[in-house]
Amino acid sequence: MTRRPLSRGTACALIAALVAVVTLVSAAIFLGAAGRDTGGGEPRHRRPDAAPAAVSGWTGSWAAAPAAADPRAPAGLPGTSVRNVIHTSVGGTGARVHLSNLFGDRPLRLTHASLAVSAGPGTAAAVPGTMRRLSFGGQAAVSVPAGRAAVSDPVPLTVAPASDLLVTVYAAAPSGPVTLHPHARQVSWLARGDRAEDTDGTRYTVRTASWRYVTGLDVWGTQATGSVVAIGDSITDGVNSTMNANRRWTDFLAARLRSEPGAPRYGVLNEGISGNRVLLSNRGRAPSNNPRALDRFDRDVLGRTGVRAVVVELGVNDILRRPQQLDAQRILDGLRRLVARAHARGLVVVGSTLTPFGGHLGVVPARQEPVRLAVNAEIRAGRVFDSVVDFDRVLRDLADPQRLLPAYDSGDRLHPNDAGYRRMAEAFDLGALVGRPVPAAVL
Repeated sequence: MTRRPLSRGTACALIAALVAVVTLVSAAIFLGAAGRDTGGGEPRHRRPDAAPAAVSGWTGSWAAAPAAADPRAPAGLPGTSVRNVIHTSVGGTGARVHLSNLFGDRPLRLTHASLAVSAGPGTAAAVPGTMRRLSFGGQAAVSVPAGRAAVSDPVPLTVAPASDLLVTVYAAAPSGPVTLHPHARQVSWLARGDRAEDTDGTRYTVRTASWRYVTGLDVWGTQATGSVVAIGDSITDGVNSTMNANRRWTDFLAARLRSEPGAPRYGVLNEGISGNRVLLSNRGRAPSNNPRALDRFDRDVLGRTGVRAVVVELGVNDILRRPQQLDAQRILDGLRRLVARAHARGLVVVGSTLTPFGGHLGVVPARQEPVRLAVNAEIRAGRVFDSVVDFDRVLRDLADPQRLLPAYDSGDRLHPNDAGYRRMAEAFDLGALVGRPVPAAVL
């Protein structure tokens, strides 16, 4: 039987159809996996003592906690492109972005959003060929209700571990208060007009030290088997670490998890907020700026993608910030409530001792130091967390244990410097991140 050759038009149509099928199948794989594991679904079983084998799936690579409404932008940033620079912990072959309107008072209408690989430190430019337009439910624009969040559709993109990405959003019209994370320790960029898919970055002339709207980046691949979420205060946030250098203790921890033999291959998600407390939020509009850990734990920890373990570094601000909490038992009770909620999801919890603050502005040692010591005694005794990372022990001055060792002090007698943050990461027993949660009755 003689076959007639296909016409050029028919051949082109068939090729186009095949490309469409491949695209749809790829999207279905991404979206199907996204639906199975967003980090905030059904309760998980308790973790085994060893890290699970690597399989393709979604995991969190970067995160920042929504912390406040930007006081300088009560009506939003209409007509402005916001280019956030974020730093990954693990890589993959696809990505999706989390955006938040937690502190908004009306729907946040974003008309354009993009994701790209940064061309290098100190620039708003993207690597050519890596710019990806983001969509939401197949649409280029998205309306995020007040107090809610949105996740982009997945895009194919080679994401390297420990690399910088650009997440750009643009709103054409006023959108209400801007949800932001201050103290980013990272320079991001603003530009007039819709420059969401600009590659050269020349129009981005305004620098900013805050992240706006973006709260997470997930990657698809086999490089990681899950993520560890660090919830904490300014010490976890990396305050006083070197700008644009990624020298928070969580960055150093991520480097250990990527490189050390036998370490669990986890992404590291930093959910620190400067000034954060266990028991009290900051005052202000609803929701309050700087929400307390008890209020944000489900969203910022349990709701994260692929979470397998939690690190809690909290309590110092409960003691230091007004109104000061000088009852150690109340702080400990709050920490135990966080642990119980993590255990209900089958998550292991590593807790830190409270670091020294002697000599910090406003500290009255006779009032506050006994509280810190009492909290630390219970934590070290194993009556709060599954395991302990003793930040107090590794950072304190042996000659004056109420104070940070000068070599680790950034200068304010409260926050470590880069060397101190590195020392904190070195103090971790990485095996504790894959241990079994201790039953509540034991705690």
